Amino acid sequence: MKKSANSSAQAPESLKEIAEKAGPETGEVWQLRLYVAGQTPRSVAAFANLKKICEQHLAGRYNIEVVDLVKHPQLAAGDQILAIPTLVRKLPQPLRKIVGDLRDTERALVGLQLRPAAPEK
Repeated sequence: MKKSANSSAQAPESLKEIAEKAGPETGEVWQLRLYVAGQTPRSVAAFANLKKICEQHLAGRYNIEVVDLVKHPQLAAGDQILAIPTLVRKLPQPLRKIVGDLRDTERALVGLQLRPAAPEK
């Protein structure tokens, strides 16, 4: 199985630009890495929630790699994993991290930059 710039800094890409770069016409596949700790309920839920989100929003354009830190604890250092489960979006750039079991779909979509954040009231 396989997240203060000054006024002269260039603005980050819009969500639309990111989505277009990762669209099916470019052939770019979203590279996602989910760090878990064995088959705990939170780890299992994180994978199930991630799979559901990917099928609904990235159908045919994603690759999920699951890293079990119980079996391979040394791999946590590479992406600086401090909590589990943690999802790391490797591609498209920029790298993004989401900690938790991804049950809050809206938060996960915003974190992955698949949906813009709702304006604060």
